[in-house]
Amino acid sequence: MSLELPILTVEALCAEARSFAEVESSYPEPSLFGVTDGKAVGTYLEHKFKAHLRSKYTCAPGSSASGIDCPDLAVDIKVTSIAQPQSSCPFKSARQKIFGLGYSLLVFVYQKTDDARTSTSILDIKHVVFVDKTRTADFQLTKGLREILDHDGNADDLVAFMSDRLLPADEIELRKIADDLLRGKPFKIGYLTVSNALQWRLQYARVIQQAGKIEGLARLR
Repeated sequence: MSLELPILTVEALCAEARSFAEVESSYPEPSLFGVTDGKAVGTYLEHKFKAHLRSKYTCAPGSSASGIDCPDLAVDIKVTSIAQPQSSCPFKSARQKIFGLGYSLLVFVYQKTDDARTSTSILDIKHVVFVDKTRTADFQLTKGLREILDHDGNADDLVAFMSDRLLPADEIELRKIADDLLRGKPFKIGYLTVSNALQWRLQYARVIQQAGKIEGLARLR
């Protein structure tokens, strides 16, 4: 009789990410030797971590419909090089830059080193950060909107600021967002830099810097 695997939780996910990063950071991998494609390296590490999770836990697989890796937990896994810590994510709404992506992020930041003597690569995982969904908005945008609201700004002030920040939304949507903000729709200061594109570009330098100092940014490694 086979034993049923425990259900994956966010707490277990974070604990496994921490231990996985420790082991992986000293593992010599022949298949990555000489590989310079960051996407290929990221895919390797992400798939290896997911396989590790599946061997120990019951977890729902990611799907193209949800667009995230752990839909049951509302967590997406991101792997990026420390040389340029960023990745892409699906664009759904301009509101994501203000109210967050709608899911949390588990971010692995690695430094790759090739060893010509052994023809292997080491992926030294320098940082592992869990970004709670409440902190996944754009830093400059949310910081500026908060300052306007704290200084009794009105809808015109909010719309002008969002327009100046090139938020990808038309005038009608900007007015709706401004009304929501004035009515007190909750949002927190985000710590990502979210760049406009057909897909959002998420940049993690600030997340790495502030992890462990800000509520909602947990430093796992």
